[in-house]
Amino acid sequence: MATPKKFYHDHFVLILLSTNAFLTCLDIIYILIKLGTSHGSDYYAQYRPSLGVNIYVPGGVIDIISFTVFAVVVMGINSVLSYRVYKIHRQLAIMVLSLGILLLILTLIISNSLLLLR
Repeated sequence: MATPKKFYHDHFVLILLSTNAFLTCLDIIYILIKLGTSHGSDYYAQYRPSLGVNIYVPGGVIDIISFTVFAVVVMGINSVLSYRVYKIHRQLAIMVLSLGILLLILTLIISNSLLLLR
């Protein structure tokens, strides 16, 4: 099977994989630094606009650390999925990796906004 050789020699795929890895590390480091500099354990973990006045649902540290787990899972699933799809169509593998980058950027934005509220 020639798929692994073609997949790992495609420069654009390697750039997208590197970007996914960089954003995953950035998410993890940013969240852990923000947790390390905190003085309390009260965090907002969810935003629920349908609740009315009390739209921010409080949570604990585990709820915030779940963002780091989500980033690792997104990177892992996107890497495996793009590897398997590459032999079907190259552009589909690139699209999967690009959507993974979008998810990781949104994870960084949302975790940042929730961590700044406390």
